[in-house]
Amino acid sequence: MGKLRKTQKFAKVKRMLKPKDQRIPNNPRIKKTKKTKESLRRISKTSSSMFLQYNTSLGPPYQVILDTNFINFSIQNKLDIVQSFYDLLLAKAIPCVTDCVIGELEKLGSKFRVALRVSKDPRFKRIHCGCNGYADDCICNLVTQHKCYMVATSDKDLKRRIRKIPGVPIVGIKNHKYTVERLPI
Repeated sequence: MGKLRKTQKFAKVKRMLKPKDQRIPNNPRIKKTKKTKESLRRISKTSSSMFLQYNTSLGPPYQVILDTNFINFSIQNKLDIVQSFYDLLLAKAIPCVTDCVIGELEKLGSKFRVALRVSKDPRFKRIHCGCNGYADDCICNLVTQHKCYMVATSDKDLKRRIRKIPGVPIVGIKNHKYTVERLPI
């Protein structure tokens, strides 16, 4: 003996609209938001020196802002930061470290003790940012205000944020070497 079908046939099922459906006119359950011109356009003004992502304020000696993970990955790959920048850019580069980056390295503890010691090298320039927050936000704010810096990072999120800022080159680590992206030649 066969089993009885308990499902309803297609024609018997009644089709109904949901109460929050968009097709219902003047539906009080749907929240309508007004879009103003300001909310639609959030394009920041760029300076005139940034034509086609070409930054005229960059030049030797280059000033490179280092991120926390970039210092750590340089140590893991056994790269001397100052010498590797010279090999990459064929010019003098001044590594710069913000107070927030040093604060992050101090918070990370004994595991990053060598990276902290490297960041306090006298060849590195210390930038006093005045903010007591997250290092990535500090670096992004610093780069948007002053277009004379390059950013050295291995963090994907920070790279994505900096790519939105025109004319700022990004230095990363690939195949045990430093690589630069978007450097005007």
